[in-house]
Amino acid sequence: MADKLNFSLVSPARELFSGAVDQVNVPGTEGDFGVLPNHSPFMAAIRTGIVSVVDGGTRTDYFIAGGFADVMPDGLTILAERASVLADLDKEALAEELNAAEAALAELVGDAELDARQNIDGLRQLVG
Repeated sequence: MADKLNFSLVSPARELFSGAVDQVNVPGTEGDFGVLPNHSPFMAAIRTGIVSVVDGGTRTDYFIAGGFADVMPDGLTILAERASVLADLDKEALAEELNAAEAALAELVGDAELDARQNIDGLRQLVG
């Protein structure tokens, strides 16, 4: 297992994934990043988007909204505000969430506006 990354994806509702994988790609607020085994430690805030988990020839995608990634040489833990398996998402509900977020954007300024724009960009990718 020395060539594997211990990965855990946790939301307030439940732990969605825990296991050894080859790579995890994460949508960070400062830019997307990939984590491999033996990565240098750091912490990053996460924006709305898709976390891709790669193990062997298999890729599984998860929807996440907000949270933090804690990267250590032996593993990665993502504590997400919201998370679900991408295939389980209700695109109609996401479209409604996107419309509501776009309507509220005009009233926001500063960091709140930036956070909302990142959330909207992530939702647009998912809604299509």
